Amino acid sequence: MIEFLRQFRFGGYAIFDFVASFLGIYLLAPLLSKIFLKLRFYVPRKNWLFLTLPMSILVHVFVGEMTLMTRNFLDISGYYFLKIIIIGLFLLGVRGIRVVKKIG
Repeated sequence: MIEFLRQFRFGGYAIFDFVASFLGIYLLAPLLSKIFLKLRFYVPRKNWLFLTLPMSILVHVFVGEMTLMTRNFLDISGYYFLKIIIIGLFLLGVRGIRVVKKIG
């Protein structure tokens, strides 16, 4: 079933993977924001959506799972449009994060 869903692609990337990633972060964003608030970081819920793809590349590098997007992002000789998109999403994601001095 998953392989059937993953066969639909855009530019070589499985659309199902994008939808699952963004839906997962959308559902986890309230919990993640509460956790980071306890760590004294205010992270707006929408920022988690911007950080979805940059975080996924970072996680894939750490676990050693070289997906197509991870390989393309790390390729130093090309895929500049992808690099610009990922860096732009990262900058949008960290833009609204603030350090909270006092909780409550």
